[in-house]
Amino acid sequence: MTRTTDFLAPARLGRLALPNHLVMAPLTRNRATVDGTPTDLMVTHYAQRASAGLIIAEGSTPNQAGQTYPDITAIYTDRHAAGWRRVTDAVRAAGGRMFLQLQHGGRVSHPATTGLTPLAPSPVPLPETIFTPQGHRQAAVPHAMTTDDIRATITDFAAAARRAVDAGFEGVEVHSANGMLLHQFLADNTNRRTDGYGGSVQRRVRFAAEVTEAVADAIGADRVGIRISPASTVNGVLEEDTDSLYATLLDHLKGLDLAYLHLVRADPATGWYRRIRADWPGILIGNPDLTGLTTQAVTRATREMLAGGADLVALGRPFLANPDLVTRLRLGAPLNPVRDRYFMYVGGATGYNDYPALTDQAKPPSSPSPEALEGTRVA
Repeated sequence: MTRTTDFLAPARLGRLALPNHLVMAPLTRNRATVDGTPTDLMVTHYAQRASAGLIIAEGSTPNQAGQTYPDITAIYTDRHAAGWRRVTDAVRAAGGRMFLQLQHGGRVSHPATTGLTPLAPSPVPLPETIFTPQGHRQAAVPHAMTTDDIRATITDFAAAARRAVDAGFEGVEVHSANGMLLHQFLADNTNRRTDGYGGSVQRRVRFAAEVTEAVADAIGADRVGIRISPASTVNGVLEEDTDSLYATLLDHLKGLDLAYLHLVRADPATGWYRRIRADWPGILIGNPDLTGLTTQAVTRATREMLAGGADLVALGRPFLANPDLVTRLRLGAPLNPVRDRYFMYVGGATGYNDYPALTDQAKPPSSPSPEALEGTRVA
C-alpha cells in the first residue's frame, strides 16, 4: 500500500478496494438479544456508518462460555448467522464492507450471564466486579482450561469464522487484546500454566497463534486479521516482557500472510510500536489513543498515525457518535459529543442510533433513560 497521510484517499486491504483509510473499530454496545442474535437496532446502526472504509463489527463470541456481558453478539448458531446476514446485507446495500471480530472473554465472564463457570488459562479471577443481568457482581474464579478445552475452543473459533463468512462478512478479526482470553494466555500474571501453553514466551503465545492459524485455515488467511494491545492493562492483565512477547507472536504469524495486524491504542512515538511496524510485513491498522474528540484532534491523530507507518486508521468513539464521520472530517464540520451514559448496559436506540447526521434537522436532547446504568467499558 502506498504511504499517504490523506486518509480520505482510496485504499486497499488485500482483495478489497476501500473508499478511504478509515476503519470503524469494534465496539461492544450490548444491543443484541439475550441469546446473542443481532437486532433491528444493529441493522440500522451499522448501515448508518457504511461510509467507513471498513467496519469491524463488535466482538462476537464463538461459543457460550466465551460470552462476556449480557446482550453481546454471538456467532455459533444458524440463528446468529442469520441475524448477522441482515446486518451485512444492509451495510453492503449502503456501499460498505465488514469484518467481524471473534472474541472469547475467558475470565471476563460470569455464571450469572452464561450459566457456566468461566474458562481461562489459570484460576486467576478478574480483579474487579463484572456487569451481569443482576448488575455488577464479584468476578468468579475461572476453571483452568484443560488441553481438551483448548482444542475445543480452537475448533469453535474456526467454526465461527466459517459462519461469519456465510453470514456475509468479508473476513474476521481474531481478538487477542484488551485482557480477553487470548490476551490472558499471553500475559504472565494471568497465565500460570506449566504445560505447553504456559511459562516461557514461546509457550504463552502458542494459543493465540494456534487460534489464528486455525481460523486462517478455515476461511483463508487473506480474510483474517488479528488485534493486539501491547502493554495494555485493561481487564487486569500485566505483561512483564512486552517486547519479546510480541516479537515472538509476530514470528509465528507473519508467515501466514494475514489480511492485517490491528494495534490498539497505537502511538508511533513508542518503541514497541516502531519495532512492530518494522517487523510486520503486511497491512497494519493503527488505533490511536485520542486526546480529544474534536474534528481537529481526530484529523491530526489520523494523519500522524498514517505518517507513522500505519496503512489504515481505526476509530471507535468518533464513529460511535457520528454516523457520517467521513463526511464531517472531509468538510471540517464539528463532531457530535459522545454520550457515555448510553454507551453500554442500557439497550435501546438512545445513544446508539439517534446521533444526528449533518443533513438531519436539529433534534432536542434525549431525556435520560430510566434503564441507563453506569459503565463505559470498551471490550
